[in-house]
Amino acid sequence: MVNPGFVPDNKNIKKTSGTPNLFFDSRDNVFFERDPNNKAYEVTSTQLPAMVGGAFVDLYLTKGHIREPHWHPNAWELDVVVSGEALISIVDPDTKKLHNYIAKPGQVVFIPMAWWHWIRPGSEELHLHLFFNNDQFETAEGSDMLRLTPPEVFQLSYGIDSKKIADSLSPVKESVVIGPPTKSPSNNRDHISQNTNRTEPAYNERQNGKGERISININEKPIDF
Repeated sequence: MVNPGFVPDNKNIKKTSGTPNLFFDSRDNVFFERDPNNKAYEVTSTQLPAMVGGAFVDLYLTKGHIREPHWHPNAWELDVVVSGEALISIVDPDTKKLHNYIAKPGQVVFIPMAWWHWIRPGSEELHLHLFFNNDQFETAEGSDMLRLTPPEVFQLSYGIDSKKIADSLSPVKESVVIGPPTKSPSNNRDHISQNTNRTEPAYNERQNGKGERISININEKPIDF
């Protein structure tokens, strides 16, 4: 039977093997680095074999950057704000609603397994501790879904012009993870536009094809558009 990640005991630790390694410096394992100020460190059972059933990411972001939209197919996530202010957005696949949470030091946000989410700093600097209930958690990045899906599939599915979307997505050539991508010397524009003065979520008013209103929640306070 495949180990689903959750282990309620320490049966993997054997008395006859002696005390396992219980210490690791997370800064020795970089998960992703956009620049020195936008960086993530990772600790899994690869670094601490005895740590079965859980993993840890130490995330640093600065204003104007984002932990891109993504989901974890095999783990839930608990975000703990260490310093700064975090804007954490989560899409509920059951209610079809977007929830936005503004979290400050000591506050936490829980993200159920496989739910689409992203993180932005609401302060100049943001430091987060992310905990997962799988020692080898997986991540599906939004940038990979966009760049690996043929443009004609978007046109067939949503009526979007395949040439236009191909042009719009052409700058996304690899996993973004922490965006926006570094400005290319051969390109006079940033791959992703940004507004570094924005300190809280902003959304354009729009309606779907049925004319239904869109509802979002900020710290559990519903706002209808």
